[in-house]
Amino acid sequence: MVGIVSYITLIDWIVAIIMNNPKTEFGSFHIRQSLGIMLLMFVAGFIMIIPVIGWILGLIGYLAGFVFWIMGLIGAIQGSKNPVPLIGDKAQEWFQAL
Repeated sequence: MVGIVSYITLIDWIVAIIMNNPKTEFGSFHIRQSLGIMLLMFVAGFIMIIPVIGWILGLIGYLAGFVFWIMGLIGAIQGSKNPVPLIGDKAQEWFQAL
């Protein structure tokens, strides 16, 4: 349940952190994955400030983030712990404290 909730919105991500007490390996995995996806989307939005090339790169980042979000949500629903491509392993490494 915590894994699914973590993918919905930023507020639900915070709720998932609170619900993940005591910490479960599955819940923590998906909390870290969804944080990595949210940061990718934030960076893509920031890059879109740059005219023309930023718009293209930002759009690519948003599309990748959307695909990763769907993959993560489906993985949480299925009960699997498969990291999303490109950012999943780094998210697990960078956000170990969650």
